[in-house]
Amino acid sequence: MQILIVLLFVVVITLFSAIKIVPQGEEWIVERLGKFHSVLKPGLNIIIPFMDSVRKKISTRDIILDIPQQEVITKDNAVILTNAVAFVRVTNPKDAIYGVESFERAIQNLIMTTLRSIIGEMKLDEALSNREVIKARLKDQIIDDAADWGVTVKSVEIQDITPSPSMQQAMEQQAAAERERRAIETKAEGSKNAMILESQGKLEAAKLEADAQVALSEASAQAIKNVSEAIQEKELPTMFLLGDRYINTLEKMASSPNSKFVVYPADLQGAIKGMLGSVLKK
Repeated sequence: MQILIVLLFVVVITLFSAIKIVPQGEEWIVERLGKFHSVLKPGLNIIIPFMDSVRKKISTRDIILDIPQQEVITKDNAVILTNAVAFVRVTNPKDAIYGVESFERAIQNLIMTTLRSIIGEMKLDEALSNREVIKARLKDQIIDDAADWGVTVKSVEIQDITPSPSMQQAMEQQAAAERERRAIETKAEGSKNAMILESQGKLEAAKLEADAQVALSEASAQAIKNVSEAIQEKELPTMFLLGDRYINTLEKMASSPNSKFVVYPADLQGAIKGMLGSVLKK
């Protein structure tokens, strides 16, 4: 009776060891006597008890790998901090187990070193503004190595790529200096434009004043000529006209802030006659 119970127990254990139910989303690596034998697919599977053993259970779903933050030096010797996240899937469980000791750690290290190499070829501004370019180059450079390990890289996303604290402080100081320089240039440009406009205004005013003086002189000459032709030998109207202009001129001189004294000729009539004589002779 006891022997039957023992035999029944052995049979149950043997059946339990032979029957393997693999859940969906996993594949199991089976070794026979220490050597790779087969890969169990999802569902009911039967193996040889005591000869076959399950070496590793591999998830065939997408695996999320966090890439730790690291310091990277750019081409122009700037220090930036960057980290990433990778989405991979095991497509060949045999290579994932026997091709590398730990495919997760291998891919993490591969992404870190490749990321340092890519950013090291860029300047700071390029690295900060070309995240999509970095991501594309990173995926292209690691996809072949990952395939050798039975892993497909679906996507690599750059989470953060920022200057180090010391670089941020230097960039802030540089930005402040640049803003101050632009403000000084704008102020100087405004002053220059104002001076140019003022000079142009004075030039235009001077031109108009000169034109007015010329027109006034021409009008006066024409008036004297007309009066001379009209009166011919009659001096009184001409003397009156010249005397009026002479007095107006003296009044303007007297109203000038720089004038202290205005001296009228004692013989105003004789002076006007002399002026008239010289004009008529011409």
